[in-house]
Amino acid sequence: MKILHLADLHLGKILQEQSLIEDQKYMLNEIINIIKDENVEAVLISGDIYDRSIPSVEAVNLLDEFLKKLAKELKLKVFIIAGNHDSKERLNFGSKMFEDDGIYIETKYKGNLRKISLNDEFGKLNIFMLPFIKPIEVKQFFDEDLENNYNTAISKIIGKEKIDTNERNIILVHQFITAGTNEPERTESEVLTLGGMENVDVSNFNNFDYVAIGHVHRAQRIGRDTARYAGTMLKYSFSEVNDNKSVPIIDIKEKGNINIKLIPLKPLRDMREIKGPLEKLLSKEIYEQGNTEDYIKAIITNEEPVYDAIGKIRRVYPNTLKLEIKNSKTINDIKIQNMNLENLKKKSELELFADFYKSQNAVELDEKQISIMQKIIEEAKNETD
Repeated sequence: MKILHLADLHLGKILQEQSLIEDQKYMLNEIINIIKDENVEAVLISGDIYDRSIPSVEAVNLLDEFLKKLAKELKLKVFIIAGNHDSKERLNFGSKMFEDDGIYIETKYKGNLRKISLNDEFGKLNIFMLPFIKPIEVKQFFDEDLENNYNTAISKIIGKEKIDTNERNIILVHQFITAGTNEPERTESEVLTLGGMENVDVSNFNNFDYVAIGHVHRAQRIGRDTARYAGTMLKYSFSEVNDNKSVPIIDIKEKGNINIKLIPLKPLRDMREIKGPLEKLLSKEIYEQGNTEDYIKAIITNEEPVYDAIGKIRRVYPNTLKLEIKNSKTINDIKIQNMNLENLKKKSELELFADFYKSQNAVELDEKQISIMQKIIEEAKNETD
């Protein structure tokens, strides 16, 4: 069975006040063409379907159109879990009705993993669905204290299941999956507070033949080839300008026989960074090297002030989203800022508060105020220990 793995669609994404809905629609149509060309039979979407919990009308319509093509026209099975950006209630609306068309949506953990079994010439293929969870959301299902630890919570959830390892098993999951001390590469487009307590080790999923992961925007394997972040279908930050987006297709045959093929994705408009003196960036020699409709971050290196730089850049590159000035003066300013930051790191909490108090009130803290603040800081530290 050939299965296509998607994640982190972030439909309705707005970048620097620019709606990406047209780009997303184009890319979803490209994915439909890939599905047809590769004879895909099922689609997994591992969370963050929408970019915000209350999606725009355009985003909802785009998902509706995409699912209609998958289920009604191509007759595929589609499996969707909620990510941390999704509203569980909104994404779950109509899910029972959609199952008649082979669309399975799971937005909440209800005490057991949702399992859907498919069959092909190699036998049974089980699809397990684990939407994004926080330990506090699932502690009601366990006697032990989960200690607000994500790895403990996921370990308990998986350990509760009876998974037949003689059968083929796939799981959809949307968490920060790591492999021991190895963490996935992240991008600036991820609004995440990850690390430490939120890490979930990939070893929790050893009984699954393929782990379809969402949450991190850069496509990559984690721990093993068959545990993968699908990544986003588009670049959602300028930290991704050098990334090559792709979509994985999993060809799973008999138990233990899995092939993974990465199909490159070419966007309607790429995201690029251009750098140099303004007059050079506006020259025919430079702008003919790429698509001027791409989303651009322009770094201008002129030493002298440039009047209306953004206006001039946008006459040639209309989708310029970000402009920076980088010359000897700005580099020196950055060095000074970094020095100031290092000095701040050396100060205690009390010293930092004293500096802030003086900046706001133009007077120093008196001895009584210092004593009060010391007590507050100590109490706060004890609460977090």
